[in-house]
Amino acid sequence: MPDKTNQEYSSTPHLIEDLRALLLEGKVTKQEDICAVLLKKGHQVNQSKISRLIRKLDAIKSKNELGHVVYRLAHEPAPPTTASQLSNLMIDAVANEAVIIVKTAPGAAQLIARILDYHKEKIQILGTIAGDDTIFVAPTSIKTIKESLMAIKQVLFR
Repeated sequence: MPDKTNQEYSSTPHLIEDLRALLLEGKVTKQEDICAVLLKKGHQVNQSKISRLIRKLDAIKSKNELGHVVYRLAHEPAPPTTASQLSNLMIDAVANEAVIIVKTAPGAAQLIARILDYHKEKIQILGTIAGDDTIFVAPTSIKTIKESLMAIKQVLFR
């Protein structure tokens, strides 16, 4: 049976990017406000989905420069545990017309890159270059970069 939770993350590729940008602003105080902003951007979300995404991004509540309690991204995600699932090490995967970038928890990029290299035929990539928390992925062809990105998300976010 497919995991509905992971499907919702891959069904709207820009949702996590838009949520992350909103949290980086450090201005939203309620999940309902987050829903309203994301709905205006065309994302089909509700409060429970926002709650799950906030947990996935390890967002926290803290005071901003005006003293208001707001949602924001933690400076660094919590370190992975030995019992972590692969999807818990993943933060995001994005692409432009030429390259795919995968963001991971600190220290997890080389492990994730190795997994991507192992599946390079399936996900149509030439290879990867991994840093500490970022992976550069070279697609086989820029013509199929969207398909490669979706395949990467299926492998990593399952």
